Amino acid sequence: MSLRPGPLKVAVTGASGFVGGALARRLVADGHHVTALTRTPARYTGAGEPVAADVGDAGSMTRALAGHDAAYYLVHSLAEADFAERDRAAAHAFATAVGEQGVGQVVYLGGLGDSHDALSEHLRSRREVEEILLAEAPTTALRAGIVIGDGGTSWEILRQLVSRLPVMLTPRWVETLTQPIALDDAVDDLVGVLGRPGCIGQTYEIGGPDPLTYREMMLTVGRLMGHRRLIIPVPSLSPRLSSHWLRIITDVDMATARALVDSMTNEVIVHDHRIDTLLQLAPMTFEAAASRALAAREARLAGDRHVAP
Repeated sequence: MSLRPGPLKVAVTGASGFVGGALARRLVADGHHVTALTRTPARYTGAGEPVAADVGDAGSMTRALAGHDAAYYLVHSLAEADFAERDRAAAHAFATAVGEQGVGQVVYLGGLGDSHDALSEHLRSRREVEEILLAEAPTTALRAGIVIGDGGTSWEILRQLVSRLPVMLTPRWVETLTQPIALDDAVDDLVGVLGRPGCIGQTYEIGGPDPLTYREMMLTVGRLMGHRRLIIPVPSLSPRLSSHWLRIITDVDMATARALVDSMTNEVIVHDHRIDTLLQLAPMTFEAAASRALAAREARLAGDRHVAP
């Protein structure tokens, strides 16, 4: 099926997730017909029409993609011990289903990072999925670092560290450069490439206006929250100990903590700014993104208190 002008029928994998949920809401608001592919449609409460599908089940994915113009691939198996193998198999199955159903465009969100660098296992897996989809399906690939917004795992780790620790003896990855992007800006980019035939086969890097260290981000968040925080890097703190440190201080599970810590040692910055020129966008600063995320959290908690019995 070729892409057509006007509203599209769009499938979103990962619609229950942080980025996928925001994307599905935006697509519906823009007038597209959205299918939320989920393993548990009865429990889905987000935007779009829930349809049973599992990227690990090629048959269900083929049935679910019937009649769709485009599909977003936003899933990965971060918390699974064999996540690389799971993601590899799922990417092949998804690409096959896309081909069988004639879906005109796949939009994939992967991770930033220099391929010539010693990428973490997690980032290598995200890059492998990108390569599979580009080779086997009509794909537009976007690469992002940390996405800043209420509900994001990496953002929540930053917020909890700043909130809970007046003095932080931190691992050396606090000096690693990354280029965070606001959730709204990431969604703008994901939606912006939809339905553009010229974007198929392309890879774009997305991020905010400036690279920052994790230390700089934590100090900014502390200032926004009214906290003065002392951050003391400890170079001898190993990745394994660093993972346990995150697990103890924050709510993240151990498998996710280990995968994130491994990735935090990689510099993930934007070198290619073509997408900002293509879409004529000006992404917001980290401070603006963090302020918006904190405000969204306060609004959500206030809503929860309002409906509590």
